[in-house]
Amino acid sequence: MKGYGKEYQVIVVGAGHAGCEAALASARMGCTTLLLTMGLDVVAMMSCNPAIGGLAKGHLVHEIDALGGEMGLNIDATAIQFRRLNTRKGPAVRASRAQADRMAYSARMKRILESEPYLDLKQGAVVALEVGQHGICGVKTREGLYYAGRNVVLTTGTFMRGLIHVGLRNYSGGRAGEPASEGLSDCLRDLGFRVGRLKTGTPARLSRRSIDFTKLETQTGDDLVKGFSFLTQSHQIDQVPCYIANTNEKTHDIIRKNLHQSPLYSGVIEGIGPRYCPSIEDKVVRFPDRKSHQTFLEPEGRLSAEMYPSGMSTSLPPDVQLRFYRSMVGLEKVEIMRPGYAIEYDFVEPVQITKSLETKRIAGLFHAGQINGTSGYEEAAAQGVMAGINAARRAQQKEPLILGRDQAYIGVMIDDLTTQPTREPYRMFTSRSEYRLLLREDNADQRLTPEGRKVGLVTNDRWLRYEVKQQGFAAGLEALERQRVSARQKETVARFALGNLTQSLSLKELLKRPEIQIEQLCSLSTELLILEAEVLEQLEIAVKYEGYIARQYEQVARMGSLEGEGLPPELEYSSIRGLSQEVKERLSEVRPETLGQASRIQGVTPAAIAVLSVYLKRWKKEQNI
Repeated sequence: MKGYGKEYQVIVVGAGHAGCEAALASARMGCTTLLLTMGLDVVAMMSCNPAIGGLAKGHLVHEIDALGGEMGLNIDATAIQFRRLNTRKGPAVRASRAQADRMAYSARMKRILESEPYLDLKQGAVVALEVGQHGICGVKTREGLYYAGRNVVLTTGTFMRGLIHVGLRNYSGGRAGEPASEGLSDCLRDLGFRVGRLKTGTPARLSRRSIDFTKLETQTGDDLVKGFSFLTQSHQIDQVPCYIANTNEKTHDIIRKNLHQSPLYSGVIEGIGPRYCPSIEDKVVRFPDRKSHQTFLEPEGRLSAEMYPSGMSTSLPPDVQLRFYRSMVGLEKVEIMRPGYAIEYDFVEPVQITKSLETKRIAGLFHAGQINGTSGYEEAAAQGVMAGINAARRAQQKEPLILGRDQAYIGVMIDDLTTQPTREPYRMFTSRSEYRLLLREDNADQRLTPEGRKVGLVTNDRWLRYEVKQQGFAAGLEALERQRVSARQKETVARFALGNLTQSLSLKELLKRPEIQIEQLCSLSTELLILEAEVLEQLEIAVKYEGYIARQYEQVARMGSLEGEGLPPELEYSSIRGLSQEVKERLSEVRPETLGQASRIQGVTPAAIAVLSVYLKRWKKEQNI
């Protein structure tokens, strides 16, 4: 094994969505960084649906962007359709989603990586880790090279011992057409990590020219495009439509008759699949009374003939896939360009990492993405940016950046991963957050851009834009509180149906009325009229939901005492009297960092937290802390 002759401050293994964000974060913070990938032509590849965002996932993208990450800018530059979801619902669940040009997305991200001064992008398959007395020392590749580095981020995706299933046939692979990563998961086992097995899947890719779109419902994008990045201005693009198709009873009958050829139902697959994103076989079996299931036919790019049938992942044999697709209206003559498949892969149980994403067992080794049992590009990228930040912080001998559950969905996700057992691939939902009215898409910059600035990831241009927005918000709020409408303003009273107005109303009081929107008030205030749309949106939310937001801050304050009470890593839970054996085992396994984190561990009761709190006070007194 030959050394490369250069020691990196941070080495990132894998150039998927997590790896790209980790490497960029580290390099932009001034650390010499190496990004190793098994294939230079598949950087940031969208191996499943060609889209970014969606419910809760869009929140993660905004948070990545607010910290100074790249995903939001990359999708804004390469999208072919934008949609804002849940616009008629409350602000907590409004979300952005964009269809991507899959190849353009990958190509732009590779170009960004290649242009980063402190970053080396190289091809190589890591098969082993070099570990010394004080932690990680470097990585060894299949090609016979050794790269030295005291901080390593593993972002292996679905490649560790990946096994692809198509019908009852299976073969080694990390994605269709790409090899699996062999050796690394065995190395992790040998180092003492608990390694598990998960499963995911993808649908077939259909030929655009073989589909009769005249029989399908068209879904267009929004007229006014609102990007993911806080640096992207609202703009117009030539948007590409999606189409809606439906399965039928004939489709379901074909699937039911061929379940014996499904690896999922014949017992061939060992891994656990995502319950919230079931295969079409699962849907047919689990919902026998449903006469149809909807699918969105999503284009893979402006110049691509491939269409992605969302919600139709399958591992049935290719001939069965062709038959059930052709049973659907509009797809009677459809041609399959790539068959769907299921894939099993190894992951490392994430209770073995800290909230900085550094492993508890090996100093300097970080895990991000699907190696932690998550699914989705957005979840991976969010972990990647945090792992990159904290690997760089460690290289710089600084404290890690830890985001709380009240600060970000990223904080919610990492807290969940490090405290809860992984029974299926983890996906972010807005319902996972107890403070979701505080964690909206529109205020991600308010929550996280100062954090990104502190660690050196937010550029001067981004910071200036942030400050201008904050100044606009403050000025707008002051105008709403100061300016008033009185009975003498008869035209205004009539326009807003204020009836027999006896006392003057501030514009803020007027805006609290559900039937009045902030755009209507702009004609009454020159201060409001000059503000950007994103500032007006934040002002409206802040005013209309003021009481609810205040109550959530009260919840945060109540939990603050538990979150601020640190638990020493050397605490012997097995010796604490008053705790059940189950609680002792769970606390010893997870080793929570605070009482608040301990309270969220499955099986740890409020009574156990009370016992632990009393013991902690006594322990600190004995230790003179």
